[in-house]
Amino acid sequence: MKYPRLSLSTALLLTLAPLLWAGNAVVGRLIAPAVSPMTLNLLRWAIACALLLPLAAPVLRPSSRLWSSWQRFMGLSLLSIGGYNALLYLALNTSTPINVTLVGSVTPVWMLLIGRVFFGTGISRRQWLGAAMSICGVMLVLSRGQLDVLLQVRLVAGDVYILLASAAWAYYSWMLAHPTTEPAEIRRDWSAFLLAQVALGLIWSGLFAGGEWALGLGKFTPSWPLLGALLFIAVGPALLAYRAWGAGVSRAGPSAAGFFVNLVPLFTAVLSSLFLGELPRLYHALAFALIAGGIVVSSRR
Repeated sequence: MKYPRLSLSTALLLTLAPLLWAGNAVVGRLIAPAVSPMTLNLLRWAIACALLLPLAAPVLRPSSRLWSSWQRFMGLSLLSIGGYNALLYLALNTSTPINVTLVGSVTPVWMLLIGRVFFGTGISRRQWLGAAMSICGVMLVLSRGQLDVLLQVRLVAGDVYILLASAAWAYYSWMLAHPTTEPAEIRRDWSAFLLAQVALGLIWSGLFAGGEWALGLGKFTPSWPLLGALLFIAVGPALLAYRAWGAGVSRAGPSAAGFFVNLVPLFTAVLSSLFLGELPRLYHALAFALIAGGIVVSSRR
């Protein structure tokens, strides 16, 4: 399948999702003492589901055509809402944030390889060059412009989780771009399409949260600031980001969209700096130039 050249509106959609996901990372760090990771993920998607119900409740009725393709939606929800987030939280519990972000920067490579192996798409030299530029931009952010910081990084066994998480997200994006069994009326209605994934995703996230509490690792200390944070991550990084990502992938294709994922560590670093009262540095601008350059190079015809 050939996709049109990357337009400004599509680029904005694919930029909005990483910006919101970066905000999710910053807020997630702030509320970590009050709620455990799997429980946070379950609450996040439960609120998102409640917000979507008034818009698309009929998609969950017994007579809905959703149930004729429930296997596909279970797969989509496992790869994204359930599996991806669970693996990401496991990675953060067993590895360092710099390791997780560094290893996760291979997402564009996963996009290219999965597209080649499972969906029969070719890989151009421009795409390989774009992937290299994008990864270099992430490294520049993580190292804060100092090579010694990168040289001190040591990979651990937990980094396998983020590799699997990145692969799951890449495959999920390719599934979005290649609709097979889902009914057209559900596919065309973004709220119904997302609600179908979220509702079934609650099964996966509920299982993971249940396991967390069964192991004695669950934690939840309710407060008004925590409620406000939950509302933000349910509306922004969940609903709006997933909507923007799905629309962007359908327009530009997974290969081009994958490069935008590497904007997450850049936006996270900038937002963290702003919240800490620090101005963005020169290396932030250089990293953005590399990541954006990788996107431009890879998407050119």
